[in-house]
Amino acid sequence: MAEEKHHTEHVPEWKKNEIENIMELIQSHKVFGMVGIEGILATKIQKIRRDLKDVAVLKVSRNTLTERALNQLGESIPEMNKYLDKQTALVFTNESPFKLYKVLEQTKTPSPIKGGAIAPEDIIVQKGPTSFPPGPILGELQSAGIPASIDAGKVAVKETKVVCKAGEAVPQKLATMLAKLEIYPLIVGLDLRAAYDNGTIYEPELLAIDESQYFSDITRAAQNAFNLAVNTAYPTSATIGTLLAKAFAESKNLGVNAVVFDSGVMDTLLAKAHVQMTSVASKAADKDANAVDDQLREVLGAAASAAAAAAKVPEKKEEVKEEEKEEEEEEDRSEEDGMAGLGALFG
Repeated sequence: MAEEKHHTEHVPEWKKNEIENIMELIQSHKVFGMVGIEGILATKIQKIRRDLKDVAVLKVSRNTLTERALNQLGESIPEMNKYLDKQTALVFTNESPFKLYKVLEQTKTPSPIKGGAIAPEDIIVQKGPTSFPPGPILGELQSAGIPASIDAGKVAVKETKVVCKAGEAVPQKLATMLAKLEIYPLIVGLDLRAAYDNGTIYEPELLAIDESQYFSDITRAAQNAFNLAVNTAYPTSATIGTLLAKAFAESKNLGVNAVVFDSGVMDTLLAKAHVQMTSVASKAADKDANAVDDQLREVLGAAASAAAAAAKVPEKKEEVKEEEKEEEEEEDRSEEDGMAGLGALFG
């Protein structure tokens, strides 16, 4: 106890004030979180702080002072100490951890990579023209491993190429050329490591929610529940209107199909009877028309037969005349032969 008191007495006043300020911020806000700020420029942090002023408070402090403040608060808060790593900042808000995570994700923007930094993923330079005119830049690009040439009066990248693989250190020359080409391999912003809310610690994996998919799932579940309640005739404030409408329609259909003379279905029954009557009349008219057509076909057939028979009569008369003419000629020849025979006899 004496050692702890002796140690506290030698803590500079500014450190005591810093620890007290951290403790006060934690106690006066519903949620606090730890965020990584490694690699973020001071100017970028200042901009993020301004952007967050209506939602959260961002505080940068030494890890040792943050750890002391958490330990003094006790309960489950000291468990947040395991998320202290390298450059860490604290963020305080009265919003939910999910809202905090979403807001912090919006602070992330593409950023150039420094020479010697580790590439978080493959760095690819795409084929195509650049904005640079011919000059020393051509040799600089080539020396950095970027295939470049002159095309249509401009420096152009000849082919798409992976200039640095994930996990490899980025050479200084390459980092400079990437910045000139406006290729920013890094996504820089506040990286939430964990959020503390009323004794519960939330990690990013739990907070990263696809809101559109989540909303779609809830909508689908509500629709499925509604359909189930209607199909099982389960009355609720949401389904009673649909159930009554369904019951009314089914009872009306039953009355129509069973021909029940009720004021609620008479209009439908009369309309149905009218349709049936019209259909029967139409079929009868079609039947009469077919009978007339048959009679007409019979008359036309008889007329055609008569005409054909009449056409054959002159042909037969001509044949008779020809036969009679031939018979007369034969008789004449017989008479002539007889006369010739008598002449010879008496001659």
